Amino acid sequence: MKSLLKMRLGADFHFVSRSVALFAISALAFGCSAPGKKPLVASVQVTPATVAPISDVISAEAVLSPLQQAIITPKITSTIKTFLVQRGSRVRQGQLLAVLENADLTAAAEQSKGEFEQAEAGYDMSTGASIPQDLQKAELDATTAKISLDAAQKVYDSRKDLFQQGALPRRDLDTAEVALSQARNQYEVAQRQLEDRKRLGQKQALKSASGQLAAAKGKYLAAQAALHYSEIRSPIDGVVTDRPQFAGELATANQPLMTVMNVSKLIAKLHIAQTEAATLKVGVPAEISLAGLDETVPGHVTLVSPALDPGSTTVEVWVESLKPNPALKPGISVHLSLTAKTVKDALVVPAAAVFKNAEGADFVMLAGSDDKAHLRTVTAGIRSATTAQIVDGVKAGDKVISSGGYALPDGTAIKVEEAAAPEEDAGDKADDTAGGKKEGGAATTPAQKEKE
Repeated sequence: MKSLLKMRLGADFHFVSRSVALFAISALAFGCSAPGKKPLVASVQVTPATVAPISDVISAEAVLSPLQQAIITPKITSTIKTFLVQRGSRVRQGQLLAVLENADLTAAAEQSKGEFEQAEAGYDMSTGASIPQDLQKAELDATTAKISLDAAQKVYDSRKDLFQQGALPRRDLDTAEVALSQARNQYEVAQRQLEDRKRLGQKQALKSASGQLAAAKGKYLAAQAALHYSEIRSPIDGVVTDRPQFAGELATANQPLMTVMNVSKLIAKLHIAQTEAATLKVGVPAEISLAGLDETVPGHVTLVSPALDPGSTTVEVWVESLKPNPALKPGISVHLSLTAKTVKDALVVPAAAVFKNAEGADFVMLAGSDDKAHLRTVTAGIRSATTAQIVDGVKAGDKVISSGGYALPDGTAIKVEEAAAPEEDAGDKADDTAGGKKEGGAATTPAQKEKE
């Protein structure tokens, strides 16, 4: 019984001793503070702040569009008589592409042409003969009325003298007075007609003749325009990219008949945030890349919209390619990189070394000469994929913690390590980690070390 009790007490004592030893090893492994023990030491990697060029590159997806595009629609509804081009045909501005049936339009144009020529002849006759003749007749009427008035005046004066002498009855004098009054009225009317003819008649007659000629000319031009609408011509230089109909089918007014695109240069249209667009201007260099295309295509910004898109509150930007590439076609999606700004002598640090605090301010962690990490508030500038510009807060040569600095408290003890070695011995390191270090071809496990 006593021996059994001793064995049990011995086992309990061994268990407690082993637990205490394991706790002490764990405390050392995790750096727990204890009297006479070292505090936690964080392993970090550092990169000195250097002076180097940095660019503000805006990346976005865009869709390619042609430099010019014309969706050609006829203005009249008629049967397609013939097509003179096919898909893929290169055309020039003004080139005849198709003809619609136009026999009725041709007849109407001929009729209006005849009416116009007739009106033109009438205008010539009116201005050359009718108007001068009317003026001459008015002058003749005025002269005749003047002669009649003078004659009536003489008769009246003669009869008045005879009446005063008592040699003529009152009735004859009254008759002469009435005739004089009528002659005077006729003269006044003829004189007014002559003046009106001189002042307005010629002008109004010319205006009337001109109006008739203009109306006939307008009708003729309208008929000519309708006939012209039956001939479909290209408004731009380019390539026929779509021609959905065939000869003999009905072409409907204001419905697409064919599409012509100018693909000598392509425009990549993208929408970016207002804050990014604020740094862009016309002429900024850009690169156009496409999946499967080894080389990028250079370009430049040709348009930065002065207004926001009301639907997405973004700014539309156009980038024009500087050289054609067969792989780039209208309608495909491409990736754009726009170099908005470049600083040649910028103080740069790794982008992963710049953090933001709760207030939104930028900061970095510096490796001090006292082997501690020190928080330093900075003013960041341009950021790229790998580096960030520091405008204020750090000077060239300062050792910035580039790895291991995230959530590291200010004043933490640190140990600077070199960058990780290439992964060519990754298999050996995995074996060392899993089975312990190999010595003499046999692995030494942690349990064997403890036993030893």
